[in-house]
Order: sequence, then structure tokens, then C-alpha cells
Amino acid sequence: MKPKSALARQNFPINYPPFSDNVHYEAEVVLKISKNGKNIPLSDTHNYYQEWSLGVDFTARDLQDSLKKQGLPWEKAKAFDNSAFVGTFLPVSPDKKASFEFYVNDELKQSGNTDDMLFDFSHIIHHISTYFSLQIGDLIFTGTPQGVGPILPFDEIRGVLNGEEVFSNYIK
Repeated sequence: MKPKSALARQNFPINYPPFSDNVHYEAEVVLKISKNGKNIPLSDTHNYYQEWSLGVDFTARDLQDSLKKQGLPWEKAKAFDNSAFVGTFLPVSPDKKASFEFYVNDELKQSGNTDDMLFDFSHIIHHISTYFSLQIGDLIFTGTPQGVGPILPFDEIRGVLNGEEVFSNYIK
């Protein structure tokens, strides 16, 4: 979970946190919730999103490692200001399948397909809604494929969803 301040704004550089020397990226398909719901049945989850994008979940890995060693929660390492970035939202394809690519400095770093996800969108929405009420506009980051790695100031990032560029930005 991330607070509203975690979401970096489009068309503005993404600020590298001053308290970390080891920030990692995790590119993920992001669903935008379009209907309020709680305890959503599996058979109805498809009615709760019509748009998706590609997003990046940033983690201050050095801080996370320190918090883990102390047996503390990881929120500080995952929910800091600008720790999430989301591209332009597109309509969900009728088959609810997507492929995506994430680039750092024009080098492909992550490539994924929703067919390879451990949990499909229906199970993710159903599970989350048993614990949290979903609200219109909520964003669900659905998980990342292998290829997670470090990001540095001045790196340029780019995300492609189903062949369409949904973001291009840089780290400040």
C-alpha cells in the first residue's frame, strides 16, 4: 500500500530519495478500479476495472534490508514520496491479456505477459477486496516479472504496454 504522496506525477521528473543509495525498480501492470466494492466475488471482479497501464514500484532496498533485519515493517522503504509511477491509462483489451516492456536508458530490463502471472486479476481483486474496500480510482499494482534492478539519478525510463508507449520519464 502506498499513500497518495507516493504517486509521482507524469510530465515531472521522478525524485530519487535522499535517504537511499540503492533504489530498485519493479515494473508492473496497474489496474485502475472503476467501481466501489467490498468482498467482491470472483465471478464479478471483471466489472471493477476497465483501464490499465504500466507502472513502476520503487523500493529503497538498503532501507528495506535494514528494516527487515530489525523485524520492522517495510513501509518506509516502499511508500516514500515518488515511490510509484504510473503511465497513461489505456482501455483493457477484451481478452484481458497484456504484454509489457520496461526500459532503462533504452535497454530492455523487464518484459512480461499477464499469462505468466502467479495470480490473475480476478484473484487479486477478490483477495484484496476481502480486506480493503476498493474505491473508484484506486490503483492495484499486480506484480513484477524477473529483471528487477537498481535505478540511478539521471536514468531515463520508458514503459510499453501492448506495443504502445505509456510513459517516458527520468530520475532526478
